[in-house]
Amino acid sequence: MDINEVFGKKVMEKRLSLKMSQETLANMANVDRTYLPDIEKGKRNVSLKVADKIAKALNVSLKELL
Repeated sequence: MDINEVFGKKVMEKRLSLKMSQETLANMANVDRTYLPDIEKGKRNVSLKVADKIAKALNVSLKELL
């Protein structure tokens, strides 16, 4: 599993544990809602800025998602 897949899997797991939809997370992280599914599938090379926005929206440290 590469880093994009690891990150995406952890984002999805955390999002689901919070019973949050992809659309809600995308809105909270200020990313396009069509971008998030590809992140969770590990198909996107996410910038550190976007990764940090997602971590903050999930109320976790970026370290927890890597």
